[in-house]
Amino acid sequence: MNDHEKSYDKPSPKVNALIIIDVQEKIIRAIFNKDSITKNIKKLIDAYQILEENIFISEQNPFKLGTTIPELLPKTGFKKIEKMEFSLANIQEFLKEIKNKKITNLIVCGIETHICIQQTVLDCLQKGFEVILVSDAMSSRNRVDHEIALQRMTQSGAILTTTESIIFELCKTANRKEFKEIRNIIMS
Repeated sequence: MNDHEKSYDKPSPKVNALIIIDVQEKIIRAIFNKDSITKNIKKLIDAYQILEENIFISEQNPFKLGTTIPELLPKTGFKKIEKMEFSLANIQEFLKEIKNKKITNLIVCGIETHICIQQTVLDCLQKGFEVILVSDAMSSRNRVDHEIALQRMTQSGAILTTTESIIFELCKTANRKEFKEIRNIIMS
C-alpha cells in the first residue's frame, strides 16, 4: 500500500450538551450575583435551543429545594434529572443518555460552583469528557468559593469561557440564517 492509498480516519464530530445544574428556587435566593447569573443562563438556553440540541437540567433534592425556576426551563427538548448525589456524573440515567447520544463536550452552567458543579465537572473530566465552564453563568453563595472552584476545575482540565463567547463559538459564522436572532439574544 503506498501513501496515496492510505485512508486517514477523520475524527468523529464533537457532540455538545448544555448542562444546567440545580438552578432551583430555594438555592438561588442566596447566590452571589444571582440576577446576572440568571440572565446569562437564560441567554445560553435561548441561543442553544436555536443552534444545538441536548439540554440536560439537574435538580438537587427538588422536594426540599424546589424545582428549576420557570424562566430557566427550556421551551422543549430537554431532559430533567432529579438527584440526591452532588455529582450528576454518578447518575446512571444521565450517563446512559449522554452515551446514547454520543456526547463528547459538556457546556456547564448553574449553581453552586463549588459543590454540585465542581463534583460533576471533576467526575466528567475523569470519564474523558471535554468540559467547558461558562464562568459568568454559574455562581455560589460566596464569591471566593466560586473563584477557587473555577481554579480547581481548570487546573484539572476544564475550559473556562463566558456566555457571549460560547454562544458565538456555537454559532460559528455571521452568515447563518439564525445569526440575527442570536445577536438579539446577546444584546438583550
